[in-house]
Amino acid sequence: MKLVRFGNAGQERPGLLDNEGTVRDLSSHVKDFAGEALDPTYLARLRSIDLSELPPVAKGTRLGPPVAGTRNFIAVGLNYEDHARETNQPIPAEPILFNKTANCIVGPNDDVMIPKNSSKTDWEVELAVVIGRRTRYVSESDALSHVAGYCVCNDVSERAFQMERGGQWMKGKGCETFGPLGPWLVTADEITDVQKLDMWLDVNGRRVQSGSTATMIFGIATLVSYISQFMVLEPGDVITTGTPPGVGMGMKPPVFLKAGDEIRLGIRGLGEQHQRVVAFRP
Repeated sequence: MKLVRFGNAGQERPGLLDNEGTVRDLSSHVKDFAGEALDPTYLARLRSIDLSELPPVAKGTRLGPPVAGTRNFIAVGLNYEDHARETNQPIPAEPILFNKTANCIVGPNDDVMIPKNSSKTDWEVELAVVIGRRTRYVSESDALSHVAGYCVCNDVSERAFQMERGGQWMKGKGCETFGPLGPWLVTADEITDVQKLDMWLDVNGRRVQSGSTATMIFGIATLVSYISQFMVLEPGDVITTGTPPGVGMGMKPPVFLKAGDEIRLGIRGLGEQHQRVVAFRP
């Protein structure tokens, strides 16, 4: 299933994309895609619903992030060997983890705002994992059974804040609007092999990133298991799993986002995002 949340920011309702590409209102069956509603067992019950009986949502209605109630937004750094090389970083022996703030999450087509005093705002297409059930000390062999589904993430990053201001990477990762998710939460059963998904990102119509989840250093099962050794993952938590090469920081000379730029990105089977870059708004 392709699950969505639609409506104005902060007032989204749950929906489902039917086979014709129409969003159907699912709010008569589930309050929101959060908490226990993300458990794979619960999601399986939604498959029996007759979609033709659900009211269609007007075309052009805003799509919000496809998951609600996220407590932890965890990111994995340098998880593609060729991306590590382009940024002149060593290949990690264990996953590099950092936090993005949950309140930086926005819809897939919402504006990306350049932060105040930013000089190096950058892009990163990534596969995001949405946790479906409470996860602690899970084995790799059981890890994927704890996943509700997958979605596209743009791990927007401010490189000067991240790399030049000391301390944790999160300084450049959790700024307002820096976490577009969606358009859909594709349930795990629809993905035959999560480690064979093509991904891409364009800036102003120019293809800058082109890769595949096949080249991850640490795969999804490894990451979910690894992270659960250090913290409890709750339903609705999001793990964004790293980016292939082609980020602005790695170009020669480096290229960074400016107001008026347009970003398009997508992952095969998970849909596409489109963002307009805007200047800081007080």
